[in-house]
Amino acid sequence: MNLLLTVFEIVAPVFLLAGIGFTWVKLGFEYRLEFVTRLAVTLAVPSLIFVALMQTEIPAGELTRFTLAAIAGHVGLAVAFGVFVRFSGLDRRTYLAPLIFGNTGNLGLPLCIFAFGQAGLGFAVIFLAITALFSFTYGIYLVAGRGAFGKVAREPMVWATLLGALFLWQGWETPLFLTNTLELLGQMAIPMMLITVGVAIARLTTRKLGQAIWLSVLKLLVCFVLGWVIARGFDLDMIAFGVLVLQMCTPVAVTSYLLAERFDADADAVAGMVMVSTVLSVAALPLILAIVL
Repeated sequence: MNLLLTVFEIVAPVFLLAGIGFTWVKLGFEYRLEFVTRLAVTLAVPSLIFVALMQTEIPAGELTRFTLAAIAGHVGLAVAFGVFVRFSGLDRRTYLAPLIFGNTGNLGLPLCIFAFGQAGLGFAVIFLAITALFSFTYGIYLVAGRGAFGKVAREPMVWATLLGALFLWQGWETPLFLTNTLELLGQMAIPMMLITVGVAIARLTTRKLGQAIWLSVLKLLVCFVLGWVIARGFDLDMIAFGVLVLQMCTPVAVTSYLLAERFDADADAVAGMVMVSTVLSVAALPLILAIVL
């Protein structure tokens, strides 16, 4: 009973905030998605990442091991789903990126914070940064047929991660007034991202729900098994283990839909996967949390 209450206390704020965003749009209120998203990825999330890394007390060796495990997780998903897409006859440009990349920012970060605290945030930030690096390069290549390495160099989240890692390595800290400012900016990120998820889901439509259901279930099963195996293989401690498995199992990111729409892939099919996998996560993520806690 205590475990169920703990899991509920962790996941309820996440899905309630997403529900607020969903309801806000359904009631007809204005929500400028592009502006809020840009504010989040340019200021709020980079501030959260930098401060989390700078202040983390996780030993460098554990962070290195987790980083390698996260890279292995992304490569493993790319290989597993690459083989699946090829032999199933699905369109590679449409389906491979959504199967590989999860919503490790908007949903993953809040869940890891609520479940594992500051230490969990440090690991979750590393996973998010690796997801961003892969999605801005290999992910765009899958959909558009070309890479976007220049975009990585201009991405504030990437620089926040590199600077945060440098400050952590050197034991540096920013002046208190600047740290407090960055913390305030970072505190905007979690509610902003969660409400935005609800808004994005409310605005999506699809006619391919049947296919989306079995693909979303397949993605969840493969991600859970692969995440568990990799976490065991790298001998991660309890918090790192839980973060890795949770982040691997996050639903399809809304950015996958935006990329499909921008580069003329089947955006309707991707929208279905975003919607179904997010709804599926309402039941699946609490169950996964109960297993890893």
